[in-house]
Amino acid sequence: MGKRSRQRQKNQSGGRDDRDSGWGAGYADIVKENKLFEHYYKELGLVPEGEFEQFMEAMREPLPATIRITGYKSHAKEILHCLKEKYFKDIQEVEIEGQKIEAPQPLSWYPDEQAWHTNMSRKIIRKSPLLEKFHQFLVSETESGNISRQEAVSMIPPLLMKIESHHKILDMCAAPGSKTAQLIEMLHADMDVPFPEGFVIANDVDNKRCYLLVHQAKRLNSPCIMVINHDASCIPTLKIDADGQKDILFYDRILCDVPCSGDGTMRKNIDVWKKWTTSNSLHLHGLQLRIAVRGLEQLAVGGRMVYSTCSLNPIEDEAVIAALLEKSEGALELADSSADLPGLKWMPGVTSWKLMTKDGQWYSDWSHVPSSRHTQIRPTMFPPTDPEKLASMHLERCMRILPHHQNTGGFFVAVLVKKAPMPWNKRYPKLRKDVSSLSAAQTGDSPAASTPVDTPCLPESAMDEGQGGCPEGKVDEEAPKGASLAQESAVKQDGVCGPPASKKMKLFGYKEDPFVFLTEDDPVFTTIQSFYDLSPDFPKLNVLTRTHEGKKRHLYMVSKELRNVLLNNSERMKVINTGVKVWSRNSDGEEFGCAFRLAQEGIYTLQPYIRSRIIRVSVEDIKVLLTQENPFLSKLEDDAHAQAKKINMGSIVLKYIPKPDSPADPQCSIQLCGWRGKTSIRAFVPRNERFHYLRMLGVEVFRDKQGLGQKQRDEGKGEEEGAAENEAELDLENSDENGSSQAKANSGNQGTSS
Repeated sequence: MGKRSRQRQKNQSGGRDDRDSGWGAGYADIVKENKLFEHYYKELGLVPEGEFEQFMEAMREPLPATIRITGYKSHAKEILHCLKEKYFKDIQEVEIEGQKIEAPQPLSWYPDEQAWHTNMSRKIIRKSPLLEKFHQFLVSETESGNISRQEAVSMIPPLLMKIESHHKILDMCAAPGSKTAQLIEMLHADMDVPFPEGFVIANDVDNKRCYLLVHQAKRLNSPCIMVINHDASCIPTLKIDADGQKDILFYDRILCDVPCSGDGTMRKNIDVWKKWTTSNSLHLHGLQLRIAVRGLEQLAVGGRMVYSTCSLNPIEDEAVIAALLEKSEGALELADSSADLPGLKWMPGVTSWKLMTKDGQWYSDWSHVPSSRHTQIRPTMFPPTDPEKLASMHLERCMRILPHHQNTGGFFVAVLVKKAPMPWNKRYPKLRKDVSSLSAAQTGDSPAASTPVDTPCLPESAMDEGQGGCPEGKVDEEAPKGASLAQESAVKQDGVCGPPASKKMKLFGYKEDPFVFLTEDDPVFTTIQSFYDLSPDFPKLNVLTRTHEGKKRHLYMVSKELRNVLLNNSERMKVINTGVKVWSRNSDGEEFGCAFRLAQEGIYTLQPYIRSRIIRVSVEDIKVLLTQENPFLSKLEDDAHAQAKKINMGSIVLKYIPKPDSPADPQCSIQLCGWRGKTSIRAFVPRNERFHYLRMLGVEVFRDKQGLGQKQRDEGKGEEEGAAENEAELDLENSDENGSSQAKANSGNQGTSS
């Protein structure tokens, strides 16, 4: 222990600056060499002839920084314009520490210039005074959900899913959530529809990483996302109500981005250089196959599942795809996605490969593997031996991205389309004739093609692929023999397929508050309805809170479809988070006519239903509201001032509508929560969102490097707030919507407090 501790101190003695010397921060002592890795991939021949040295050189280079603009927000074009005109122009042809900085370039294959990359390392962006404004822009816009820093190849799978707004989507291994964010954006392609018919259920087995996932998803303020915590290989089959009868939830799209050895990430995860061995893939193959099979069981006929890994190893890639195709007996087809991303360079999947053990022993066929190794090496790890069957699989349709082709990480992706139910599901009887025909109507297929599936784990035919998973004996026992049995089995299956006992005990430490839906005649709606003049089509049943007892502090909204899922599966799944906050209780708010004030997070969801307490504001009004803490009503322009005088004290919506004849102004609508005081007015917007809107309006937002300027302003805010409250203009619970860091902290935690 002592020796290890001294060695650790020695490694750390270089100080923080040494650790920040680029993307390889903190790994100066790791030599980017692994002879076994080079030997293995040379022997497999995945890299085109004559390019292997280029491939290895690229693997040793730091990964370029890449950013993606949040595509569904109508502000995307404004952010892109801001980036191009302000920040990118400032950093063209700059030299820092002898390194020439290239101007950021759009990724050629990502639609609408929504993703950009540059050769700047994180250290340079963070430390260089010349790039300080750019760095602050990145941090601020990332926190407010308008851009995401995401690796380029990680952006590919969602693009291949061809998502439409009505699709039910499952992300099986979702943390940390950058791909999930893309899926949500695609659902909300039309900003004018507050509740798309589709939804995203994002799952992860790691409870702590689920909260990272929540943080990512919550930046997008969508009512159509739910985060759950399950083992993906045994993820429960969910039920939904369809015309008053129980039906099984099949997903239209599934993202299956499985755990992998990660040898495609060597450029950013330097640890992989010293930890990589061939046994990593052998250990993971069985788990990857089980997760993929479980996904396919829950995929609707006609649906698409994208399987991806950040590994280049065929054992984790083509071998899994080939095993799925073979087991499916024609129910699956490998889709040709070659034309879907023009500009992306990729290598077609391979049809022959061999595997190597840790001690260097090669095997090219299952028949050559000695029985002593049968627990480690499985038949599905090898390519099919029948040439005709192999040709019919079209494994060349898989896509492998090599790092040296477009200066990216390594990646593998394949798109599977489900043509019919999986063969092991056909032997189970249908729940009801009318349910199966309804299911067919939903997916647009024949009744026979929509046989319900309720197999919580792999069937016997799929269980021989590795250890773990669910006990075989339980599978037939839980097959649906009727509607009531299906329900009982689904309740039981958490016990059968859940994580090990130690993990279960641990999960109690993260017990979530309940999700309680309000009824249409709930007393809270009485004042809310009249105060905000909600339209008759406002979906009251979609409103939920997080407590059974006491006063409701926050009200959240989910889409109708997610409500259906939540109500029918409370015993079957562990929900970590769902819903977007739309109202928060305002202490002493009753004196203003309503105990609940609007929350900025949910304003775009809620505003279409609000018919009063809206003030139309101009660009100049927004500048005043976002730069001054408590401006007098007279500071507003005449039109907004006149509107404000007609409105009583309390929560308001501040709405900017773009004017096509003023192209210099933002060409997207802006909606802010505010408060009308006795003589003043203020906007309740978290700090980073304030910065975002001000940038869009052309106001320079810049803090000194230590953040002191902003800190002082925040302290000033606190004093002003105290003064405002003393004057009895308003009294907000914890003053948590002061437009500064407290509001952001609350929004990061939304959905988790009662």
